[in-house]
Formats: sequence, structure tokens, C-alpha cells
Amino acid sequence: MTFKLRPYQSETIAKILDSMRQGNKRIIVQQPPRTGKTVIMADIARRTTDKGNRVMFLIHRKEVLDQAKATFKADGVDMDLATMGMVQTLTRRVKTLPEPRLIFIDEAHHAIAKSYQRILKAFPNAYVLLFTATPVRTGHDQLDKITDAIIPGKSIKWLTDQGYLAPFQYFSMPNIDTTKLKKSSTGDYTSESMDEAIDKAVYGDVIEQYNLHAKGMQAVCYSYSVASAKMLADRFNEAGISAVEVDGETPDEQRDDLVQQFRDQKINVLVNVNLFTEGVDLPNVDCVIMVRPTQSLALYLQFAMRCLNPRPGKMAVIIDHVENWKRFGTPSADRDWEQAIITRKKRKKADPTPPTVQCNQCMMVWELKDLINGCCPNCGFKITKDRKPVHLVKVDLVEIDQETENARYEADHRVAMAKQIIGNRLMQAVADKTVGQLSSIEELKAYGKLHGFKPGWAWYQAKNRGWA
Repeated sequence: MTFKLRPYQSETIAKILDSMRQGNKRIIVQQPPRTGKTVIMADIARRTTDKGNRVMFLIHRKEVLDQAKATFKADGVDMDLATMGMVQTLTRRVKTLPEPRLIFIDEAHHAIAKSYQRILKAFPNAYVLLFTATPVRTGHDQLDKITDAIIPGKSIKWLTDQGYLAPFQYFSMPNIDTTKLKKSSTGDYTSESMDEAIDKAVYGDVIEQYNLHAKGMQAVCYSYSVASAKMLADRFNEAGISAVEVDGETPDEQRDDLVQQFRDQKINVLVNVNLFTEGVDLPNVDCVIMVRPTQSLALYLQFAMRCLNPRPGKMAVIIDHVENWKRFGTPSADRDWEQAIITRKKRKKADPTPPTVQCNQCMMVWELKDLINGCCPNCGFKITKDRKPVHLVKVDLVEIDQETENARYEADHRVAMAKQIIGNRLMQAVADKTVGQLSSIEELKAYGKLHGFKPGWAWYQAKNRGWA
């Protein structure tokens, strides 16, 4: 038995196949959290193994791996032709692994890591599909370094409007001094600075705000340290709200038992430290509480969207005590993923914060465009946005000589192209050739790039020559 695909999942698969036909071998597939990307992978894997071709699945978390194996098996994938494992394990055994026709990478924003690259370099002829909800990294290098194309998924707003995700209310109670936050070498905040920045009054406020906005709901609370998570769980229990704390040091068997109790609704609040982010199945979460600031958009969306599994009549609640919304906007903000994957000389913020405001009356967070005549849609309070004073500087404007500027631009372009040719042996090889003299798909791609042709040009030429 195979899974029945949702229309947007079928559309994504069609786009993947079309991208492959255009000659792309390493393709980012962006799908928001909670939208069934594993089902998409399983469907493609089944089609591949049905033709007798091998597939490989890479992930870095055991919980996600176990779920993926179950999904692939349930969808009719020939598991004898599937190599599925944690990247930490497979990278050590790469020389003994059977060659796959197709490689899936889940949570692929991690794929630049050496462990992944070692596997990909071992199988240069394989197609690679890099699935992720957030194809952007906190470091400098982005996914364009290792990929050919990206297929963005449907927006969170569209998925919500169509009933595939639950609508949500977003509340924020600032319990943090963001000026004290400091980044580590990974690009996210250090544990020490988070501990210093977060107001210790948060322990009482978390309980108060949960009771105010989400009383009785199944909630996952993301904390910034084991000590703070344990203290929060204690405070919940003292208030008569059943809660447990789990972290990376919790024994697997105990953690699995506690998670199952949460699924069975014997526990109201699951307080954790960076555990329930990627892939773990917790379908009954209606509320998310963030007591962990982050500079990572990937982590933020994994946190915030944990509660968006839909159910008739459901209104999810997100409570943000650390002002993550000021860095990223709300989960439903439109994001330009095609720009986000580009590595820039001086890294710009890949996901600029959409215009977002907070109502000082009910504390809900809204995108600016959602206000009704400048008022909060929830309580009707008039929202005023603080504006910095504008300083006018008197300058003399000069007319731009278009001919001179165009000539300068063309000269700069020629210099940039010359540098690109010098740094690329394949471009050097095709620089003096005609189209008829090109003898491989790689040369066609290099020639097309050299002359500014569209990506599909090389594929079209290769197809006409019977190479594709």
C-alpha cells in the first residue's frame, strides 16, 4: 500500500523530476515543517527502487531515521535496495557502501558538513535531493556551494489557508536583555550569554502566560539549558500542571517512555533542551513556549511550528519569552528561499525580518499588513510603531552620464568574467571553442555559464545530441 499524496506533494515531485530533466543533479527541496517531506521522499524512493535502482537516505538524528525507515517501508520501498543510516555512521563505512542512483539528505541545511560531503564525493554520479524546511545556514557558506537548483515549497500562509497547517496566535512577553546575547563560532548564541541575558523572572512568567493563553493545552517548552529546563518543569508541577524535563542526557528508554506519556496526554508540558526540533513526531502539541533565543532561522521555525499540526477547530498558541519574532517575524512570514541559499562575499541577513509589530494591550504579534486600520485584529488596540527621527543632509545632486556608467559596468563585467575564467579550468577549455566543438555535458554547462545562457540551454543542447 502506498500513501495518497496531497496535491502540493505531487506538484513538488513533478518539479523535482522536471529539474532533473533540465540537467540538475543536486537539488534543494524546501518544504515547511509539518508538511510531510518524508512522504515525498518515500514516494520518489519507491519509484526508484521499482526500477531496480538503489537509494540512500542520510540524516543525523536516530529518531528521524527510525521514522523515515518506517515511512519508506510503509510506502512500498524495496528496503533491500535502500541504504538508510545516520551520516555519522555511514561516513565511516563509505568505502563499503553500495553505489546509489539517488541520495536523499534530510534536514539538508547540515549538508555542507564534512561528514556529508565525504559521502557525496564518493558517489559523484548519484542524483542528490536535499530536503529541508529552512535552506539557510547561520555560517557564511550557503547551500549554493554544493547544489544546482532549489525547489521552494508552498508558503506557510497558503498551507494554513488550505487546512494543511493549523492557524495560530503568537504572544510575546519579553523576559530577555538581548544586548547581553553573544554569538559562538557556530553563529548561534552561547549558553553563557543566554543564561546572563534571560531574566530569572521568566520562571514565574512562563507559568502565568501559559495559564492565561493556553491553559490545559499540550505544550512543548524549549529552554536554553538543562538547569533552566528542570527548574521550569518544577515550577509547572508546583502550579498543578503536569510537566517533565528531558534533555540529551536523559536515557533513551526513559525519554521514549516520557514522550509516549505526553502523546497519551498523561503529561501536559514537555520541557526540553534542543531535543524536539527536527523530525520527531508529536502530533498532539497545541502550544509552543520558547524560552530559548536563537539566531538560527531553522531552529526558530522548528520550535515555533511544532504546534501547527492541524485538527478541526484548532487554534495553536505560540508564546515567545525571548523575542525571537523580532529576529525572524512570525512563522507565516513570506521568505525568499532562492535568495537565502546564495553565499555572498559579505554575508547579508538571508531572511530579513518582515515588518512585524506587537500589540501592547494583548501582547499578540502580527505582521504589519494584517493590522486593521492600524489596530490589533485580536483586541482592537491602536498600535503605534516607533519611528526613528529622520536626519536630512543637504547634498548637491549630480547628473549621471549614462554612457560613461554603462561603459564602466561593461568593463567591470569583463574583468569579473576574466577572473572567473582564470579560476575555472573547464571555462578556460571552452573559452575559444564553438558550440559544435563542445564534447560533453560539463563543457556545455561551462560554455553556457561563460556566455550567460539560461541553465536549461545546456540540457537542451545535450538532449539534441542524444546525451540526455
